[in-house]
Amino acid sequence: MELLGIDIGGSGIKGAIVDTEAGDLVSERHRIPTPQPSTPDALAQTVSELVKHFEWQGAVGCTFPAVMIDGECRTAGNISPLWIGTQVDTLFSEICGGLPFYIANDADLAGFAEMTLGAGRGKMGKVIMITIGTGLGSGMFQDGQLVPNIELGHIFHPNGEVIERYAADSVRKREDLSLKAWAKRFDFFLHHLVRIASPNYFIIGGGASKKFDKFKNVLTVDVPIEAAHFRNNAGIMGAAMYAQEMSR
Repeated sequence: MELLGIDIGGSGIKGAIVDTEAGDLVSERHRIPTPQPSTPDALAQTVSELVKHFEWQGAVGCTFPAVMIDGECRTAGNISPLWIGTQVDTLFSEICGGLPFYIANDADLAGFAEMTLGAGRGKMGKVIMITIGTGLGSGMFQDGQLVPNIELGHIFHPNGEVIERYAADSVRKREDLSLKAWAKRFDFFLHHLVRIASPNYFIIGGGASKKFDKFKNVLTVDVPIEAAHFRNNAGIMGAAMYAQEMSR
């Protein structure tokens, strides 16, 4: 089945038409910068622009960088606080001419793709997907079942700040850190997760996953770590797969 998947991030909004059975993109990926400030009106207009780019008519799967409950945004880590309380699926549907939107947390849907067709396929126990980008997203799965809206990037660093403001890829760029220096920070984050969550596996996705082979040797946790099979397309893939499941 072919469906449009959209992945909304703090710096870019990406979309593609996905073959949800084969796990392939059947169109070129199209990216539009996330508007700043990322208010509901501005971001909805950008989503509409993306839908029009693909001349899409049908259900749309969409990730969103926040805690999502039944299509409603409950938090605003790297987006405008005006989103809190917004029924995002309704807003996007209205601006896109009534197309049905199926929306969930970004890392949850990236993890959903990986657990179904990617690096997590067949893995039992506790699997944590970490997406590294503007923030640190997290998706947790127990024996293949999603535990939704686990915001591990929002735990606190000992210095008192939210840990994604210490170890996200955006911080590496902003502070001009070497990849090794940044990876030591990310390794600290992973050690903390091992202590509090006892995972059996980590899967690393998001924009930084394409550099995984260059920093994996810096990571010292005693838990198997793999790069996401779909790399930075996992969110697009998972969004389309989620729309397929929810629209049945």
